[in-house]
Amino acid sequence: MPHDPAPIIAGAPAVLARRYAGALYELAAEQKALDAVAEDLRTLRSLARDSAAFHALAGNPNLNRKQRIEAVRNVAAQAKWQALTVHFLALIAQNRRLSLLGPICDMFLDELAARRGEFTAEVRTAAALTPAQEERLAEQLRALAGGKVHTSITEDKSLLGGMVVKLGSKLIDASVKSKLARMERRLKSQTGEAA
Repeated sequence: MPHDPAPIIAGAPAVLARRYAGALYELAAEQKALDAVAEDLRTLRSLARDSAAFHALAGNPNLNRKQRIEAVRNVAAQAKWQALTVHFLALIAQNRRLSLLGPICDMFLDELAARRGEFTAEVRTAAALTPAQEERLAEQLRALAGGKVHTSITEDKSLLGGMVVKLGSKLIDASVKSKLARMERRLKSQTGEAA
């Protein structure tokens, strides 16, 4: 079952996440590895949000730095990520900042997209989409954004039906859950007026 999207962070954690993301972006640009690192970070972002094993690793106070680094290096080796991504992930683990990984990935990918005139769409659907449905959705999001859109799709059965799309600062809620909530509010307001 997917976790909720990464919480919005502020204050010192946001500053730290921005610094890490900025440093990684500059290194990736220098090494001409922006696309490869971005692909790794999309996978990492999903892990940071959806993997119970990753949450257990990130939040385990009994692991020392060496154990954390070894654990993330094992994950990275299995995923065959870029050397830069692996070193960065080890640094984050060493500095006990794995809890910031989701926001760091978001900030890196947002910066890359902004510089390229691209957009990122986070889509939650009540049921898995077929490849044809994913392609239709991607076409509609490209038309709406007016540029290239990277789509991250997760299944969220709590929506009951439909989907929720976050595209930049826009939130499009076409879920059955949301429609039922609006209908319930309307009915309550009408019965309140009648009383």
